[in-house]
Amino acid sequence: MAAVASAAHTGAPPVLRRLYVTRFVFAAVWATLLVLSGPDLTFGVKALLFLYPVFDVAAAVVDARSAHTRGPLKGLYTNIAVSSVAAVGVAVAGGSGIAAVLRVWGAWAVLSGLVQLVVGIARRPMGGQWAMIISGGISVLAGANFVRAAAQDSPSLVPLAGYAVLGGIFFLASASRLPRASRVQ
Repeated sequence: MAAVASAAHTGAPPVLRRLYVTRFVFAAVWATLLVLSGPDLTFGVKALLFLYPVFDVAAAVVDARSAHTRGPLKGLYTNIAVSSVAAVGVAVAGGSGIAAVLRVWGAWAVLSGLVQLVVGIARRPMGGQWAMIISGGISVLAGANFVRAAAQDSPSLVPLAGYAVLGGIFFLASASRLPRASRVQ
């Protein structure tokens, strides 16, 4: 873990800061579009639902490329795999209704939350990771709640928007807490 603590020398904090801010903006825009799309599982809503885990894959790829230590790489690669499966799962579940989407989304939230916890803990010496650790824990709880909500008589996708916004806020909080690396060129 000593290599993680020297992240300022790897240039990871500036890349992570930009990535975390981008994730916040994406989450806010995505959540707004989801809420404005209405309660039906239209083609546009299905596309949005598919896009969220695909964006998570892309963000994890950027993160993995910027990480120069072995510790979080395994977690990031795991997240890439989990989110890739989630994207396919959400696309398939979209044909079966909102309850099926919530079950897949919930399982993904639990697994990706656990991975986020592990990566956040591994990066803790870097600074700015408490928000990621808390967000990972909340993701696990939210995922279990989505699975439970799928059993309701008329499940809704609106809680996914709240989940995305809250996750985005945690990314923004983490970005603001990352140490400023000195510019070395």
